Amino acid sequence: MIRTMYRYGIALTVVVLAACTIIPRQEANGSRADPASGAALASWNDTASKRSIVDFVTLVTTPESKDFIARADRIAVFDNDGTLWPEQPASVQLVFALQRVKTVASRHPEWKRQEPFRSILKGNLKSVAASGDAGSMRVLAAAHAGMTSDQFAALVHEWFDSASDPRFNRPYTDLAYQPMLELLAYLRAHGFKTYLVTGNDVEFVRDLAQRVYGIPPEQVIGSTVRYRYGQTNGATSLTRLAQVDTLVDGAAKPLAIDRVIGRRPVIAFGNADGDVPMLEWTSTGDGPRFAALLHHTDAEREYAYDRTAKSGKLDKGLDEAGTKGWLVVDMKNDWKTVFKADSAAAAASAVATQAR
Repeated sequence: MIRTMYRYGIALTVVVLAACTIIPRQEANGSRADPASGAALASWNDTASKRSIVDFVTLVTTPESKDFIARADRIAVFDNDGTLWPEQPASVQLVFALQRVKTVASRHPEWKRQEPFRSILKGNLKSVAASGDAGSMRVLAAAHAGMTSDQFAALVHEWFDSASDPRFNRPYTDLAYQPMLELLAYLRAHGFKTYLVTGNDVEFVRDLAQRVYGIPPEQVIGSTVRYRYGQTNGATSLTRLAQVDTLVDGAAKPLAIDRVIGRRPVIAFGNADGDVPMLEWTSTGDGPRFAALLHHTDAEREYAYDRTAKSGKLDKGLDEAGTKGWLVVDMKNDWKTVFKADSAAAAASAVATQAR
C-alpha cells in the first residue's frame, strides 16, 4: 500500500509494502458509496490531489498506523468564501450588506456625505468590493445596527430563501462546491470535527453553515460586531451596534482558532493569502498535518483568478505551497463538477436516462 505522510507540511513517499482493494458493500451493490471511503469523493477526478487526501486520512485514522490521531484531536478547519462557495465578483455577505444599505438609506441622510455609503448609493462599488472582509464588515455593521440578534438571524434566513446569483441564476445556497461538500462529509465520516473559519460575520454564516455545509453554529468561527445587552419588561435582548468588534482574517485566524477550539487543527483548507496564517499554524504542528489551497483556474465553470485579483488574491499562498509542500487543488483539473446544483442536475439526468 502506498502511504503518504505529511509532516510539517512536506509530503514524503513511503515504500510500497502491499496492495489490497476493499470494496464497501454499498458500492459493490451499486448504491451510494460509503462516505467513509475514498469513493465518496465522487466529484473529484482521480488525480494526485484526491489521492493525497485519501492517503492522509487513511494514515491518521488507521489504528495500526504509527501516525494514528485520536478522534478528540481530529480537527479540520475551512475558510468559507472562495473555499466552500464563490467569492467573485464580490462576496455573498457584501451583496447582502449592499442591498440592505439601499433598503434603509432613507433613514440615514448622512450616508449621502459619508464613504463608503456615498459611493454605494451612487453605484460605485469597486472600492468597496476591493476592501475585502474588513470593508464588508463595516458596511454590514452599519446597515444592521439596532436589530436584535434574533431579528438579524431571521432576516438572513429570509434573504437566503430568495436571493440568487446573477451570473449563474441560482440561489446562493445551490452554489456550494460539491467536491468540498463531499470532502466535509468524508472527513466527518472519519471522525473529524469540521469548523468554518471566516472573515464573514459569524451570525451571517451560522444559518448557512448548518443547512448547506452541515456545520453546526457552535463550530463557526467568524468576525463579530459589538452587541448591547438589554432588558425590557423582563424580556432580554442582544442588539447589534454599528461597530465591528473582531475581524477574523489573516493572522487573526489562528488566534481565533486557538481561542475557540483550544487545539491546533490537523487539516486546514483555504484559497487566498488571507488563509496563509491558518495553514501555517496548522502545518507546523507536531505530527502529521495537511494544508491545502483551492486554486481558481476554471473561468468557464466558475472563475479564474490568483496573483492579481482585487479580492481573494492568491499570491504568497502559491509561493508558500511550493516551498512547504501544501496541496494546491486545481479546480479545472481536479474537479469533475463544481456546484452542488450541477451535481444534483447530473444525478437527475442519469436517473432519467436509466428509466428510458
